[in-house]
Amino acid sequence: MSLDNSLAHPRFAAALAELGLEVEVRRFPDATRTAAQAAEAVGCALSQIVKSLIFEADGRPVLVLMDGSSRVDIELVRAELGAAEVGRADAGLVRRTTGYAIGGVPPFGHVERTRVLADRGLLEHDVVWAAAGDPHTVFPMEPKALVAHAGATVADVRERS
Repeated sequence: MSLDNSLAHPRFAAALAELGLEVEVRRFPDATRTAAQAAEAVGCALSQIVKSLIFEADGRPVLVLMDGSSRVDIELVRAELGAAEVGRADAGLVRRTTGYAIGGVPPFGHVERTRVLADRGLLEHDVVWAAAGDPHTVFPMEPKALVAHAGATVADVRERS
């Protein structure tokens, strides 16, 4: 464990510096590309992992922050955005929009500023963990702070079982 932002992807480390944030970036030898891998590595509940997912809404990218144990309900996202069509973005759009590969996308510090939705369920935790720019790094943050730094709108976009 370290409060050394240099363990994060350089673009994300620069975003942290710009925001004046110093976070505990953890680097793992094995990938934390999936929420389950990240939760196991960190030793936290799956729902404490933040998935940063890019969707395409009427041809424009939108970031949805979702807890690791839940799925995004596309219809709820569509309604929240007032969009006609919403679908998952392909790997190319994710990389162009965020500057990061799928499996390492952090909740902020992206190449392109996009609309951000954060599922309300994230606020149920004292601390959540998110990718720090690559599939081997994560960092903890209080959910309200994470939502604020991401410029997110809190919404109910979780798929109900």
